[in-house]
Amino acid sequence: MKPSARLVNTSRGPIVQEAALIEALGQRKIAGAAIDVFDVEPLPSDHPYRSLENALATPHIGYVSRELFRTFYGDTVRNIAAWLDQRAKATERTSSI
Repeated sequence: MKPSARLVNTSRGPIVQEAALIEALGQRKIAGAAIDVFDVEPLPSDHPYRSLENALATPHIGYVSRELFRTFYGDTVRNIAAWLDQRAKATERTSSI
């Protein structure tokens, strides 16, 4: 990566070798990193990510947005309603026999 590069990892912690990234950030080989996932979660209080000025570490919530919650909870409610509807139809079929 070039010195102006910024790494963003919101996928899986082990995709990035933490020791190598910490070294690259500490030596300013890259401009910075935003990390939302780690090898060990929650991130230990003495972890180097917490003291590096060019690292932004979030507690596995980088995906959170109003739109995501609206979609997530909307889908959940629709799935529950569909399940209840199927149960009601199954009960109607069984009780009419």
